[in-house]
Amino acid sequence: MTDEQPRILVVGEALVDVVPDDDGRPRDLPGGSPANVAIALGRLDRDVRLVTVLGDDERGRLVRAWLERSGVEVEAHAPAGGRTSSATVTLDEQGAASYVFDLEWDLPTVADEPRDVLHVGSIATVLAPGADAVLEAVRAHRGHAVVSLDPNARPVLTPDRAPVVARVEELVTLSDVVKVSDEDLAWLHPDDDHVAVATRWATQGPGLVVVTRGGDGAVAVRPDGTVLEVPGVPVAVADTVGAGDTFSGVLVDALLALGVRGRDGASVLRGLSDRDVLGAVMAAAVGAAINVSRPGADPPSRAELSAALGTGADQE
Repeated sequence: MTDEQPRILVVGEALVDVVPDDDGRPRDLPGGSPANVAIALGRLDRDVRLVTVLGDDERGRLVRAWLERSGVEVEAHAPAGGRTSSATVTLDEQGAASYVFDLEWDLPTVADEPRDVLHVGSIATVLAPGADAVLEAVRAHRGHAVVSLDPNARPVLTPDRAPVVARVEELVTLSDVVKVSDEDLAWLHPDDDHVAVATRWATQGPGLVVVTRGGDGAVAVRPDGTVLEVPGVPVAVADTVGAGDTFSGVLVDALLALGVRGRDGASVLRGLSDRDVLGAVMAAAVGAAINVSRPGADPPSRAELSAALGTGADQE
């Protein structure tokens, strides 16, 4: 294994979440699922680059500055419409978020040599025309890098389920690590048991499939059918914005610390002990709990995560 810092590429949307403040007034907060994953990795001192679409406007500059403050290298393509995308957020009494989008995803191509890890997910994987560029990036990295997928369901943008399911199923077969929420699976496969779907996916390409269940913890499924349960982390929830994205980012980070990277990453992942896998998923759950304890997408720093896990701040 090399001592060189692993290089991570994240491809997907960056936008502004329009979130009500304590008085109910709208405020612009940078976000977007893949951007949140990049932020989580940047705050964990990882070498991470985000390929996205941003307008040359006030919101675009806000998002870029937010990413760069956390150490994320940004490659932003200009949208055809010129403006940075947004998502208007509504919070229910429990702090759970729902979204109304004003979004363009017209990424042309991803011109980049394969890195050690590629993460894709959310709207970017299924919304035309940019979704095809994401698929091509995944195909280019398959076998050269560890591919991480987080297929968020956004039916308000893609109400026709069939093509979305077909694209997600194709991406699953090309991925090594899949993290999906129980809510996303309820939309993608409403008639199927969530663990059964994860078990099927784990036989089709990935070395690990994780189903998150909010406060009820997570289930990790391995290719041999092993199902590992991770309990929920007790926490006072401010809101759930960015929770799943933080989980994905911390999971990638924890797997990197176990040597899951690059051309050999898929085989290393399959060779991990159940204890190692449980530790990685538990770290992700703790990271997500820190995020939901404060407003908006606000992943932990390396020091915060290490303190919560009771470990030192060292990483691979």
